Amino acid sequence: MTPLRPRTAHQPDPEQLPEPLEALARAFALLGTRGTGLVITALAKGPADLHLIHERVPGLSDGLLTRRLREMTALGLVTRTADHPGTPAPTVYTLAAHGKALLIPLAALTVWAQDHLPAKAVEGTPPLTWNGK
Repeated sequence: MTPLRPRTAHQPDPEQLPEPLEALARAFALLGTRGTGLVITALAKGPADLHLIHERVPGLSDGLLTRRLREMTALGLVTRTADHPGTPAPTVYTLAAHGKALLIPLAALTVWAQDHLPAKAVEGTPPLTWNGK
């Protein structure tokens, strides 16, 4: 058995990223979840029920959209105003302050993608799509 080499003070734990990279990994995990950034962007246009969000972001299944909204509500990105018994008003979703703060980096990412990612696939690579189609 090979003895373990002692680590010096400047070598970080290989499983632990420095905080800025850890924060970036959390952001990519959130935005890498299918539909999340698109739903945030759709809600930037104003409060919406499920039907209106579907109109703004076609192609998301009801189940996927419901899961994303539930996750974003739990993270404090979205607020949910539920039905009141006896009223026909639908559940409405609105961007919370944390969700609105995410619009700034999403706008910057959009500009970067428009400038640097081809709209059509480069030969030999799969097309870049958000809905897997």
